[in-house]
Amino acid sequence: MPTTRVIPEQHEAILAAPSFGHVATIGPDGEPQSSPVWLDWDGEYVRFSQTTNRQKLRNLRATPRVAISATDPDDPYHYVEVRGVVDAIEDDDDYAFINAMAKKYLDRDTYPWLQPGEERVIVVVEPRHFTSQGGE
Repeated sequence: MPTTRVIPEQHEAILAAPSFGHVATIGPDGEPQSSPVWLDWDGEYVRFSQTTNRQKLRNLRATPRVAISATDPDDPYHYVEVRGVVDAIEDDDDYAFINAMAKKYLDRDTYPWLQPGEERVIVVVEPRHFTSQGGE
């Protein structure tokens, strides 16, 4: 667990809000790869859902360093960037996490784009570095 607060309290609201996070990973050829995801913030870790067949998950298993940026949905000039490491990759066999994200982002009880047999995991990121702009 992180021992010190990396993300200042005044910026945590962006991660708690339904703001899209852009997750950057390092691909097998060393090039960065970035894509938007739904984010969860529990006060210590940033979490996001991922299918098990995506390149992003393979990237994170090979190189667990990650950068995540998110923009305040109410103020596009206020953003945060979190850099950290993957602390855990947890199974989401019952889809509870992705369904909770669907509730947060779509106000729907279940994730509407689930494919038959789709396997999902929860990527748990330990923040190590934080930057921001705006919102002060």
